[in-house]
Amino acid sequence: MMETIFERPKALADVPFHYCPGCTHGIVHRLIAEVIDELGIEGDTIGVAPVGCAVFAYNYFNCDMQEAAHGRAPAVATGIKRANPENIIFTYQGDGDLAAIGTAETVHAATRSENITIIFLNNAIYGMTGGQMAPTSLVGQVTQTTPYGRKVEMQGYPIRMSEMLATLEGSSFIKRCSVDSIKNINDTRASIKKAFQCQIDKKGFSMVEVLSTCPTNWGLSPAESMDWLRDNMMPYYPLGVYKDVTGGDR
Repeated sequence: MMETIFERPKALADVPFHYCPGCTHGIVHRLIAEVIDELGIEGDTIGVAPVGCAVFAYNYFNCDMQEAAHGRAPAVATGIKRANPENIIFTYQGDGDLAAIGTAETVHAATRSENITIIFLNNAIYGMTGGQMAPTSLVGQVTQTTPYGRKVEMQGYPIRMSEMLATLEGSSFIKRCSVDSIKNINDTRASIKKAFQCQIDKKGFSMVEVLSTCPTNWGLSPAESMDWLRDNMMPYYPLGVYKDVTGGDR
């Protein structure tokens, strides 16, 4: 009889993902589920799904999930947490949802030090709606709404959300990670666990930003997308801890 050494996390539903081939949403979903399993909090966790590529996130986790209007996930999470302060509340948001229409909700949740956790996927483009420029799109990046590349004089600079939120007194743990390699995947998993632990310990607002790929809207293969992320996104969005008031291992 063979020993099972790798299996689906119990907190991850046994259903196919709807994401495009090569998309890294599935990796991050698994990491969240693994952390929920390890911490033993499945029955106490409530996730908030956004509008965007992850709009069906409620199908993929075996914990309670709540859908939120576009950009409003931090506000919805705030209400759920205040009504159920002992539950673990997380939002799962893309850059269009969090850094465009949801900028105000994100900033004010952080400055109030709401004891919630945000998992923020940054792929530098609007995925679900066809590849328009996002607030995180890079200077020179070609998108459906910047066919000649993003120009500073027209569209301004990309927003570095982790750096901005780290300046707010209410934020407790802010870190930028990636899922482009085994090393970085393992680091992302550890960072998500630390963010959840921050909430369990009632330390306040935490966010893990994950640099991710969008092969479909970038017009690249999955392998080429990983290279593009490393060569273009990482120099502008450096990985690392931007704020940590919790102490302990990072």
